[in-house]
Amino acid sequence: MMDNFKAAWWCSNPHCQTIFPTFFRKPVQIELNEERLITADNDFLDIAYPDDNDGDLVLVFHGLEGSLQSHYSRGMLKALYDTGLYPVFMHFRGCSGEANKTTRRYYSAETSDPTFLLDTFQQRYPERNIYAVGFSLGGNMLLKWLNDLGEQTPIQKAVAISVPFDLSICDKRLQHGLSRIYLKHLLDRLHEGIRLKYDAGLFPHNYKKAMNSKTFWEFDEYATAPLHGFEGADDYYAKCSSKFYLENVHTPTLIIQAKDDPFITADALPSKNTFSSAITLELTDKGGHVGFISGNNPFNPEYWAEQRTVEFFNNKN
Repeated sequence: MMDNFKAAWWCSNPHCQTIFPTFFRKPVQIELNEERLITADNDFLDIAYPDDNDGDLVLVFHGLEGSLQSHYSRGMLKALYDTGLYPVFMHFRGCSGEANKTTRRYYSAETSDPTFLLDTFQQRYPERNIYAVGFSLGGNMLLKWLNDLGEQTPIQKAVAISVPFDLSICDKRLQHGLSRIYLKHLLDRLHEGIRLKYDAGLFPHNYKKAMNSKTFWEFDEYATAPLHGFEGADDYYAKCSSKFYLENVHTPTLIIQAKDDPFITADALPSKNTFSSAITLELTDKGGHVGFISGNNPFNPEYWAEQRTVEFFNNKN
């Protein structure tokens, strides 16, 4: 195994680790083909992938309001592709720049679309191994999905990065200190997604309360939960927090998590006795949220989580 993560000396603060790549990471150059898949409910999923290199498939899932433009997306796709793996990136509904067609959007444990993607690529490449990697919300979804798949899972390996294991605790954490910056940014993105998809007369629930929400709980109470069949935010958090769905994971899974993640507190982390034996938790002292920046040169930073993910997938032991 590669050396444990050591934060860059020039970027050791958790907020620097979290924010630096968004503003200062150089654009990652990788040629991608884009495709629109039509789902069974006549909606669509926008996906992207490089030219086929005959490698093992890796399904890649972004975080809350993320997209192919998120700093980690192309970085991970290139890191995987450059080592002979074949990555396929999926936008959650409404995240590719165009509002999806059906009433619902996506949420932290929505697994029917990833299952549709999995089935599609199993049919295209029936002889290949399939791996998966998820960031943040995508990591939470991935862990819940692996639990649901159980022993029948066709996914041979998985990596989850910066997972919000307990959605209720994460909501409270983001209401304090500098973490409120992330809360406002993400809520602004969520509000914009609702605004683009509905006008006040067409939103099927309380549009005003959803658009005036100041916390994730409020947004989830008035938008996420009613749009997706939950009784409210508390019901949604209880049923969709991956912390409660780790015992039945049979896929060898690496979880990369930082103790200083500004989205989560220590009490949100699942205890070891709730993990299945297939799960390995690598808990680093630093790294922020989807940061894990190392290296001595601030003009040429290294993105350790990408390196670690590639190593995990390419290790045939």
